[in-house]
Amino acid sequence: MTRPRHRNLLKPSDMFARDWEWSELTAFATGEGAGPRLAVVSGRRRQGKTFLLQSLAEATGGFYFAAAEASETESLRLLGAAIADHTGAPAPYRLKHWDDALQLLFNLAAERPTTIVIDEFPYLARSSPALPSLLQRAIGVRRDAAHHSWHPRILLCGSAMSFMGGLLSGTSPLYGRASLNLVVQSLDFRQAAEFWGSDDPRLAALVHAVVGGTPAYRREFVGDDTPAGFDDFDDWIRRTVLNPMRPIHSEADFLLASEPDLRDRSLYHSVLAAVSDGNNTSGGIASAVGRKATDISHPLTVLRKCGLLTVEPDAFRRNRTAYRIAEPLIAFHHAVVRPQAAFLARPGGAAKVWERGRHTFLSKVVGPHFERLCREWVSWHADPETFGGLPIDVTTGTVPDPTARTSHEVDVVVRGAVGQDQGILLSIGEAKWHKVMDVRHLDRLRHILGLLAARGIDTSHTRPACYSGVGFTPALHVAATRGEVVLVDLQRLYSGA
Repeated sequence: MTRPRHRNLLKPSDMFARDWEWSELTAFATGEGAGPRLAVVSGRRRQGKTFLLQSLAEATGGFYFAAAEASETESLRLLGAAIADHTGAPAPYRLKHWDDALQLLFNLAAERPTTIVIDEFPYLARSSPALPSLLQRAIGVRRDAAHHSWHPRILLCGSAMSFMGGLLSGTSPLYGRASLNLVVQSLDFRQAAEFWGSDDPRLAALVHAVVGGTPAYRREFVGDDTPAGFDDFDDWIRRTVLNPMRPIHSEADFLLASEPDLRDRSLYHSVLAAVSDGNNTSGGIASAVGRKATDISHPLTVLRKCGLLTVEPDAFRRNRTAYRIAEPLIAFHHAVVRPQAAFLARPGGAAKVWERGRHTFLSKVVGPHFERLCREWVSWHADPETFGGLPIDVTTGTVPDPTARTSHEVDVVVRGAVGQDQGILLSIGEAKWHKVMDVRHLDRLRHILGLLAARGIDTSHTRPACYSGVGFTPALHVAATRGEVVLVDLQRLYSGA
């Protein structure tokens, strides 16, 4: 069986990273074969989806259309004008129905495979709910036609994650029709450090704890204002995210407002604030919000579908999960900005807010964020030999200690493959952003390993690991040279394996 051939289009020189995404998109757009093909491209706002797709349309000589929040009539008028501009028609096409519009779009690809990008597709579907069904029918009719005269490569793009996530679900008309489902993620923490020009890993981690890996936040939202160095970080916070004149200041509110499924926004803000405050279980979130657990199950589900919350299973306790905020800027907003928003409108307000909120930022934002970076390092950057096997699942866990009548939180739990064996416990680790770690931390991990072994869990392959933002004592380094513990500092996190 031969694989479809496709042209290898050069990635634009001004496109940072995104090598894998560009490869997948160009393979889809230029692959040989008759009949229409469908791709769905999604991702949270500001990740660069539009730039990717505009570049793809330009590189392939395709058609790009960005939908607007408009009625069906206006949307058809805008689309007719865009197609006329693309084809050089003397006047805009007058489209009365979506059947007419789809016929016109498919005609663009009557002679050769042609890229057809419909950006912000949820806007069109909101004003024309039947559009996915009409598109499914149009694809089916032309795909089944004996002559296969149409070759459109249709890409539907959108940032409304709840809608886009359901576009290819089993109940959707487009289920089974797409040959590509691409989610454009944020830049990972190493890419983000390079993108922001941070060669100091401590500064890079702090910046990432505020703005994450969203590309637009550097260019459009702070006007390329980057911290000049570690000593400039506090001033950078005051002149950007705490400055009401900068777009990034109100971005967290916009991210919620732009999601159509978030109706009771005050409740959703309260849920996110509870998670930002360290409440990670549904019961803890409900208690902080002042609702019953059953009352917040729907908001939690919606926030997950929107990509604003993630949920992680506990490595050691069945039926227990931990909720975490997916977008660092939202965590920063709810921990630092929202509780003191009234002060920011006053002269000197940013300085006062940061003076009061800096400790909260370091403890409730940076600390948990550093733990997340450590888990990402294990998943994507660590050499498999570091833990004696290939990491497959990296999460957190809670280990009961019946004798002490307490439980121990484990920040980094690594399960993986050793030879043919899957699911082996490779490592348990503790992460401390602000503490020099010593042998006592290793002793704690050894104690937890004893508790796990007493429960019948195989710990024979398990390596204790300490992750620190400020380093380790000489005694802990000696233990590491004896192979008793894996040590990961910021330098290794950002540049080592």
